[in-house]
Amino acid sequence: MFAFEQGGDLIGTVRMVPMGHGLTLTEALCAQLGDAAPALSPVDWEIGRLVLAPEHRADVNALGHCLHLALTYSCARTRVDHYYAACTHVLSRLYRRFEFAAFARDVPLAGTGKAYTLIRGKPAQIAQALEGKLPTLRPQ
Repeated sequence: MFAFEQGGDLIGTVRMVPMGHGLTLTEALCAQLGDAAPALSPVDWEIGRLVLAPEHRADVNALGHCLHLALTYSCARTRVDHYYAACTHVLSRLYRRFEFAAFARDVPLAGTGKAYTLIRGKPAQIAQALEGKLPTLRPQ
């Protein structure tokens, strides 16, 4: 779990969970895809619960900066082959900006009326996209 602070104020959080242990929403939804699902491994991680304070939600730079910090930290401390996420279709379009690609759409969550888009991306491509599209990313 990561928390992000700016000027002494908590502005957001994100959770990262290792795959391969049956702990993530992505794993549960991939199980429904059968052979169409990518092979998940213990060096893949799910990104979830990326939340920004309301006054920062419209700021793509804030979102990108928080995501960049979390990915940089996690990659420096463990092997990461892919990052995965289960999100709404609208959020999947935002993540596409950061080199995540959808591999399944409208995957229903059993027992609910919810459906998710499943996305994944390689750390190096995501980092490059974050750095290239958000030139203001600099340590303070």
